[in-house]
Amino acid sequence: MKLIQIVLALITVMTCSPLQAQTQSSSHEFEQISATLMDYIEGTANGEPERLRKAFHPDFNLYTVTRDSLWIRSGEKYISNIKPGEKANRIGRIISIDYEKDAAMAKAEIIIPGWRIFTDYFLLLKYEGSWKIVQKSYTWREYPVTEEKK
Repeated sequence: MKLIQIVLALITVMTCSPLQAQTQSSSHEFEQISATLMDYIEGTANGEPERLRKAFHPDFNLYTVTRDSLWIRSGEKYISNIKPGEKANRIGRIISIDYEKDAAMAKAEIIIPGWRIFTDYFLLLKYEGSWKIVQKSYTWREYPVTEEKK
């Protein structure tokens, strides 16, 4: 009976150790992906185009549907619209991150009070040691009008 308890204890320790290592690795990857997404969120809100260049792959594009047509905009054009030091009234938050090895997808929400609420979907890839946004697809809805504004 004692031998069975020892064997079960060893199996438990041996099977839990790799999970612990994987969890620590996963946590590190989530932190890096979050940091990349925050470079985008804070870079656009605070007028920091260099943070956007850090977050985006140089060939990055944005995709949305306008008037029932696909609209594609280059990342460089998007970044060029960010004026250094010019703050924007934007509130961003990361909603979800999912990754496997060197590929990830994420969802964020960007609120521009009084105007629109954007939902952003990102594809990210990890190469040369860092995560980069390679594509952003987005949609938006009108900011809700409250009784106070009517």
